[in-house]
Amino acid sequence: MIDLYTWGTPNGRKVSIMLEEVGLPYTVHTVDIGADEQFAPDFLAISPNNKIPAIVDPDGPGGAPISLFESGAILVYLAEKTGSDLWPTDPRQRLETLQWLMFQMGGLGPFLGQANHFLHFAKEDVPYAKNRYRTEAHRLYGVMDKRLSEVAYMAGDTYSIADVASYPWVMRYDWHEIDLEHRCPRVWDWLQRIGERPAVIKGMAVPA
Repeated sequence: MIDLYTWGTPNGRKVSIMLEEVGLPYTVHTVDIGADEQFAPDFLAISPNNKIPAIVDPDGPGGAPISLFESGAILVYLAEKTGSDLWPTDPRQRLETLQWLMFQMGGLGPFLGQANHFLHFAKEDVPYAKNRYRTEAHRLYGVMDKRLSEVAYMAGDTYSIADVASYPWVMRYDWHEIDLEHRCPRVWDWLQRIGERPAVIKGMAVPA
């Protein structure tokens, strides 16, 4: 039984979706980031960067327990642990998946997160920051739309951890002041298809 430390954020829901996709049993431990529970010493021992999500697997490599933080690393670990085809074994396809996973980790997630903050949560109005992050969010949606005009999923013709990583962030498109259905119709279509997957529906509801 894997212990999942999470909260209702896009990064947290990447891992609950993945756990549902690969069929591993898990126990949910909520870490209320609004109440600063991510700074508790017990949690820092698992996630030293005080970020959710994190997992503890009592049956790690070699049968020894392992704790992991950083959502992208957790997705790769869970795919490798279960031999999931969401992480391809073909070297070229694996690299394709890796680069689009890194696109999410290094670009899509951080910039959409900044757009979320300055457009909705900043304590003072900062027009420059709003414009900067809104503009970059829209550009990244455009990159996705072009990619999805060429292939069915982020890493090619099959669903992968690159899609698992991206979906919870794109689900918040309305926070980014974009008419996604009309401006990026391929992303919109992808969003509907991913959202119909039973594992995605279950994973997005964690924590309840």
